[in-house]
Amino acid sequence: MDDQDRKIIELMGADARQPLTTLGAAVGLSASAVNERVRRLTTSGAIRALRADAGPAALGLPTTAFVWLALNPAASEAAFRAAIALCPEVTACHHVTGPWAYLVQVQVADLAAVEAFLGWLKSEAWLARSETILALSAVVEPPFRYRRQC
Repeated sequence: MDDQDRKIIELMGADARQPLTTLGAAVGLSASAVNERVRRLTTSGAIRALRADAGPAALGLPTTAFVWLALNPAASEAAFRAAIALCPEVTACHHVTGPWAYLVQVQVADLAAVEAFLGWLKSEAWLARSETILALSAVVEPPFRYRRQC
């Protein structure tokens, strides 16, 4: 990956719908050369997806919660990882160091939905202990990927 590839990714991150000619003008390449680079970057996994950046509140999901959790020692970590990856309210899940095993970010409609998420973790016997923190506002926020709630 060279500086032109990085610039293409940066420009597409701001607006992936830009014409290839616009991207090419910004990086000093033809539209066909940019198209080939985008294809290569996508194939290699450097560009993972092009998606809409939806506003969670506008979609009825204004509540962001961060859940620190420690897994039940008897729980299957592989099963937990597989299930959490499919959970539509989970917008991020990180395996972390320190006193907790995971940090899970959820985007939901209200506090009752946060409670329901915690209840689901308990009902599946994954949760040994947890601590939940509610976000009051976002100073810097990654793009939100909407997944239909089940």
